Amino acid sequence: MRLINKKNVWIFKQIVKGFMKFQEPFTHIVEINNKVLTPCIYVMWHSDQFCVYGIEDKAHLSVLISNSIDGEIVAYATESLGFKTVRGSSKKKGAVEATMQMLERLKAGECVAIMVDGPSGPLHVVKNGAIKLAKLSGAPIVPVCWYSPQKTFVTLPSWDKMTTPILDTKIVNLYGEPIYVPADSTSEQDAEFKQIIKDSLEDLQRRIPKVWEEAKQAELWKKKR
Repeated sequence: MRLINKKNVWIFKQIVKGFMKFQEPFTHIVEINNKVLTPCIYVMWHSDQFCVYGIEDKAHLSVLISNSIDGEIVAYATESLGFKTVRGSSKKKGAVEATMQMLERLKAGECVAIMVDGPSGPLHVVKNGAIKLAKLSGAPIVPVCWYSPQKTFVTLPSWDKMTTPILDTKIVNLYGEPIYVPADSTSEQDAEFKQIIKDSLEDLQRRIPKVWEEAKQAELWKKKR
């Protein structure tokens, strides 16, 4: 029997929203190497999906979230924090509708965020959505990951090993260099760009512990207050 269903989903929506609103003042994120390109397509692993909270212009950022019941809960909480959302699925019709919505928002000068191995994996396998959207819009893809060595930065026992802060946590968002995909990119070139995205995200993950220590030494969280 599924724990979350259509009859009780509203309860979980309120619980998750309540936790995220409670956690909000305890989540301290500094951004490193965010060039603030607008429009752009922020991409991250599904495990790092909450890193979007570190992006300051929340009102002009649309986060792609699945059409599932679990996605309904996440979307409700995400919108409560000031973001926009786009609901989509891996099925052809749902994927097309979501792509068109995100394309409209990019053309309006806004940014979007996509978990490139979502909504259900496989883990760290880049899917086609971000590449297709970059080709259609001309907007750059900007990889991002987040990190904290503190015990309050918790990895959940989920398929994606999702990370979340619990209580007071100092976090770094580290951004990669923008990736531009030509409109006439072939399927073979698309595959190469998917590998470039994967390599960039993995490189950010390798470098970010050192970057966090440098941010600590520079007292960047104090300067942000």
